Amino acid sequence: MLGAGYSFACAGLRTFSFSPGAPDAAAAILAADANTIFHTLLRDQESEGALYAAKQVLDARLGTAAAHRDGIADLIGASDPARVISDLAARGAGLRDRVLAAMGDAPRVRRAVLRERAALALVANCWCDTVSQPATQPGVSVNALFAQHFAWLGDGVPERSMAELRTRVMNDAGLVLPALIDRGFTDKANPAIGTALHAAYLVALSRYPANYYPEVLGTHFAYHAIGLDTALFGVDSPIDGPALSALLETYLAESRGRADAPALIARLVQAAAVMLDLETRQAALLAEVAEKTARQNLDSRVAELVRRHAPMAGSHHRNVRVGGKPMADTFAGEEVDLQAFMEKFRKSFYLRRDAEGSCSFLRSLKFGGPMFGIFTPEESQLFEAWVRDAADNPAAPVILMSARPEDPDGPADLARLRAQTPRDVVLEAAPPADDRTLFFQLVNIENFPSALQVARARAQERLASARLLFSCGAQGRFTDGTFFDYSPDALLQRVDDIYWKKLVEPYKPLEDIPDRDTVIFEQKTFALGNLIDGSWSYRIANAGRYDSIADGKLFAIHADEMGLGDVRKNHITLIYDVLDSMDIHLPHIADPAFIDQGELPDEVYGFAINQLTVALFPDSHYPEIVGYNLAIEMFGLGELRLHEIQKLKHHGLNAIYEEAHLSIDNASSGHARQSAEIVNDYLDDVKRRFGEARMHEEWERVWTGYCSFAQFVEIGNIDFETARATARAPAEAVETMEI
Repeated sequence: MLGAGYSFACAGLRTFSFSPGAPDAAAAILAADANTIFHTLLRDQESEGALYAAKQVLDARLGTAAAHRDGIADLIGASDPARVISDLAARGAGLRDRVLAAMGDAPRVRRAVLRERAALALVANCWCDTVSQPATQPGVSVNALFAQHFAWLGDGVPERSMAELRTRVMNDAGLVLPALIDRGFTDKANPAIGTALHAAYLVALSRYPANYYPEVLGTHFAYHAIGLDTALFGVDSPIDGPALSALLETYLAESRGRADAPALIARLVQAAAVMLDLETRQAALLAEVAEKTARQNLDSRVAELVRRHAPMAGSHHRNVRVGGKPMADTFAGEEVDLQAFMEKFRKSFYLRRDAEGSCSFLRSLKFGGPMFGIFTPEESQLFEAWVRDAADNPAAPVILMSARPEDPDGPADLARLRAQTPRDVVLEAAPPADDRTLFFQLVNIENFPSALQVARARAQERLASARLLFSCGAQGRFTDGTFFDYSPDALLQRVDDIYWKKLVEPYKPLEDIPDRDTVIFEQKTFALGNLIDGSWSYRIANAGRYDSIADGKLFAIHADEMGLGDVRKNHITLIYDVLDSMDIHLPHIADPAFIDQGELPDEVYGFAINQLTVALFPDSHYPEIVGYNLAIEMFGLGELRLHEIQKLKHHGLNAIYEEAHLSIDNASSGHARQSAEIVNDYLDDVKRRFGEARMHEEWERVWTGYCSFAQFVEIGNIDFETARATARAPAEAVETMEI
C-alpha cells in the first residue's frame, strides 16, 4: 500500500537514456556564451539536446563547493533542522549586509545591482517547477515542498507570484527589462558569466527534480535561508524559516531507515554547500558592481551608453566622422575602442558650444532632431552633464572606469562545464517495445529523454485522429466533440448542454448492481488513468511561462489535484486507498516492477500514454492541453461518477476517489467551470495579442485537445470506422505561438 504514508526520497533509476544525436546538439548549445546557454536552457524544455546540456550543467556544478559542506553536515547529523536553517540564515546575514552596505541609497547603484541579479531573482524556486509529477506523487515531503512552491507562485494568481512582485520592484526602481523568457532579456540584463551560469544551473536542476531530489531540497533550504533576494528586493517571501525547518524535518524522517539514507543526506548537504558557495560568490560580485557603479565618473557612464548603442550607431551614421574616421568603421568590429572614441568625440566640433550655450550634438537629441527619442530623458540629461563638463574642462583626460565585475571564476566555470562528461548517460536509439514500457518511460521521462521523439509522434497521431469527432462527436455518450464556431457564450452553452443533457439528465440510480468482481474489474480499467491524475498540466507553470490568467488557473487545478500540499487529500493517494480496499496492491508507477504488474489490463495503457505525451510539450501543445483539461474535468460529473459511487458502496468498497471528483469538479465553481473559463481566458488573450484570425486557429487546436480525451471515453459509443471513412483530410497543423 502506498497511500498517505508513501515517502518519496529519491528515484531509484540510475541511468539516463538519450538518442545518439543528443551530445552533439548539447555541445552546440554549450559552445555559446554564458548568457545564451542560460537562455537556451530556459526557453527549450522539450528537446533532448537541451536536456542533455542541462544534465551536463548539473554534473559540472555539483562536483564543486566542498568548503561549506562539513558545517552543514554536522548540523544535519545532529537531527536539528531548525539549527540547520538558522545557521544558513546567519551565514546569509553576512552576505546580505555586505551587498546592502555596498549598494547604499543611490538609485543608479541600486539599479545596477538589481540588473545584475535579475536573472537569478526571476528564476528563483524554479527547482520546484516539476517536483510534483507522476514519478514523485504522492510523496509526503514532495507535497510539503510543492505547497511552498504554489505559495511562491501566488496560489495560482501570477500577478501575486514572487517573480511578478520582484519585477514591479525593478520597474519602480527604473529598471525595465523584457520578460524573462523573451529573447531580449539577456541583452538588456547582460549579467556576468558567473551570474548567467548560476542561473543556468538552477534551470538545469528544474529539469531533473525526481532524480536530483536531495539536491533540489539542499538548494531550496540554502537559497531561502540565505535570503539574499528578500533583502535586495524588499519583498517578504512566503517561505520562512519555520516552514523550511518543518520541511527538512519531514524529509529526514522519511529518509530514516533507508539503506541509502546517508548517501541521500550527503547529496542534500553537498547541494546546500554549492548554493551557499554560489550565493557567496554572487554577493561579492554584486558588491563589486555596486562599488564600481558608485565610483563611475561621467566619462564612464557616457561610454556605457555609447557601447550599448554602438551597433545601431555605426549602421545609421555612415557619413558621420569623429576624429576623421567614419563611425561606421569605428563601430564595425565586435570590440570597440571606447577609450579612443571618447577622447576624439570629446574634442570634436559636435560638442563645441554655440552662442546659446548648446552644441550640435545636444540639439540632435531635442524634439525634431535626428536622434530624438533614442535616449531616455535620464540618458539625455547624462549627455548634457558630460557636454558641460567637457566644455568646462577641455584639457581633462578621458578616464574610463567599468562597472562590470571582474568575475574571475566565470571563465573557468564555463570551461569546466564544456569539458564535463555527463554521468550515467546511455546512448540508444531503440524505441520502446510496447505500451507498458513506453508508459514507464514517460512517467520517468527524466531518465528517458530518448522517448521524447516517440512521445511527440504519439501525441500528434492521437490529436490527428481526435479530429474525427469534429463531425461525429454528437454521438458521444458523455461528451460532444462536434466542432462549432467559437465565441465565449457559445463555449459556455456547449458546456452547459453537455453537463445537463449528457451527464445529469440521463442519471437514474442503478436497479441492478453488478457483482463485486465486475465492479472491481471496471475500477481497474479506470485505475491507470487515475494514477496519473493531474499530470496533463504539471509542466504549465515552469519558469518564464507563468504570466497569464489561464496559466494560473490551469496550474491551480493541478495543485488541487495534488491536495494543495496535503498528501492525505492528494488524488493519487485517494486512488491507492480505493485499490487497497479491493486488495489490489501495485508498485509505484515509477518503479520498474510496475512494467510487469498483472492487475491492470493492457487495453488501458493507450489512454494514459495519450495524457502523458501531450503533457510533455506545454510549449508546443499548450492549446491542446487547455482543451484536454476541459474534457477531463467535465468527465468527473454526473451519471458515471454517481453510478460508480453506488456500486462501490454497495460492495463496501472505498468510494472516496469518485466522491472527491464529483465535488471538486462541480459545474458551478469547481474544476469543470474553471476549465471553461480557462479556455475563454486563453483565447481572449490570443485575440488581444494576435488578432481574431489567430484566435480561431488556436480555438481549433483547443477543441482538438478536448476531442483527444473524448475519443477514448467514447469507444463503443461512436462509429469511428464510418467517421474515418468519410472524414475530410486533416488540416495542416498550426504552429504554436512562439514564446
